[in-house]
Amino acid sequence: MSEKPVEVPSIEILEAELKKERHRSTYGRVLKSTVFSLLVVAAVAVLIVVLVLPVLQISGTSMEPTLNDEEIVVAVSGVKYRTGDVIAFYFNNNILIKRVIAADGDWVDIDEDGNVSVNGVVLDEPYVTEKAKGDLNITLPYQVPAGKCFVMGDHRATSIDSRNKAVGCIGDDMVVGKLIFRVWPFRQIGIIR
Repeated sequence: MSEKPVEVPSIEILEAELKKERHRSTYGRVLKSTVFSLLVVAAVAVLIVVLVLPVLQISGTSMEPTLNDEEIVVAVSGVKYRTGDVIAFYFNNNILIKRVIAADGDWVDIDEDGNVSVNGVVLDEPYVTEKAKGDLNITLPYQVPAGKCFVMGDHRATSIDSRNKAVGCIGDDMVVGKLIFRVWPFRQIGIIR
């Protein structure tokens, strides 16, 4: 029995095989690197959206006409808000959206026609279309406690807010952020005032 001689591949065939292996190895490294980079970018984007720029969907009518049901808005966390700003805050495992009316130490009063006064000055509220005293069970005039703010919805007749002891005044630890921008519906994209 004679053994068959082993065929040795030519240099060209070996170089072609080596080139294929190098390409396969490089392709695998580039693919892994790309997937890893995309995952890092996605994780950073999620952290930014959750921690710095929360995206919220409006539910209900308490902020009409400024904000309507099912609109989508962006808030900014960690920024200082002031009277007149619209904020989102945690309340009973929900996020509510209201307008800041008065700061700590301010005196709030509401007359029978729904006109709001802060420290004896009637507020100019162009964002309110129908004034109402609303669901009120606090004693007026009311002084905002230290470290809190007094909030009200723009649709005064339906909003449950700081006028009711159930919600009360809002502390900084409850605030999700200041609403700055409406992103949906597209025809109403813009800054929230």
